Amino acid sequence: MVLSSPPPGGDMDDRSDKFRAFYAQLICAAAKTTDPRLEQAFRNVRREPFAGPGPWSISFGGHRYVETPDDDPAFLYQNALLALDSARGVNIGMPGAHAYWLSGCGVREGETVLQIGAGSGYYTAILAELAGRNGRVYAYEIDERLAALARENLKHFATVELRERSGIASDLPDVDVIYVCAGAAQPATEWLAALRPGGRLVFPLAPEGVLGGMLMITRPEQGAAWPAKFLGRAQFIGCAGLQDADAGRRLAEAFAKGWESVQSLRRGDVPDDTCWFAGDGWWLSTAPASAPAVTIPPHADITQA
Repeated sequence: MVLSSPPPGGDMDDRSDKFRAFYAQLICAAAKTTDPRLEQAFRNVRREPFAGPGPWSISFGGHRYVETPDDDPAFLYQNALLALDSARGVNIGMPGAHAYWLSGCGVREGETVLQIGAGSGYYTAILAELAGRNGRVYAYEIDERLAALARENLKHFATVELRERSGIASDLPDVDVIYVCAGAAQPATEWLAALRPGGRLVFPLAPEGVLGGMLMITRPEQGAAWPAKFLGRAQFIGCAGLQDADAGRRLAEAFAKGWESVQSLRRGDVPDDTCWFAGDGWWLSTAPASAPAVTIPPHADITQA
């Protein structure tokens, strides 16, 4: 366990431990994962600091927020969206969805992880648990208020470095995993450049207002075609600097015709008849890359974060 915060005491904390143990099992069942490391990570990280003082506004995605009657921690340990800023639709995302996506990208002990869109830091803490004591997590958050919350919430995580700025920059560290929690119309070239061979980029190909998909791209040891696969549907708030209204419209049309057949990301060359969607200088193909794509179990849930 990476966390070394001073233990709070009392009956409420005993109840929180009980709720959290059940919640970890529940969301890993929802994510169809049997990875004990992932379940342990969700069990280890208390949600209370990241949610802030109650009562809280929660939603099951696509529905209005409902305010909890009080600050009983039982309300936090559900597979639901938890509002950080209900007016802007900024949430701690659906745990079952994130558990599924994290299972897909397979963060390993000792890896270096880059998170874009840390929010108040809850999934940053989960990533730190997965990377372990020998790993490292660089978390970027451009919103000043959220960055301040994340900095306070993560101060006991020795392996986490919070950076209060945009995660679209030329000086990103070289990493094994990039986990993006903000919707984009395209993969940032800076993210692709920061990936080490074998590294995985997981991001919502879903501009603001578009129900898109969580796309995982793996950097091969060699070759211009990178294995790519959608891990499921996803909708997020928009990532600043990576919005495009025309691309959003065309992506919505592409998703309406199916998305499960995507197998690779191509850059530079002219799209051929295997093209599922073409962006500016990149495109997604239904043809496999030279390296085998990562296989994950099917999951049809439509999820929001």
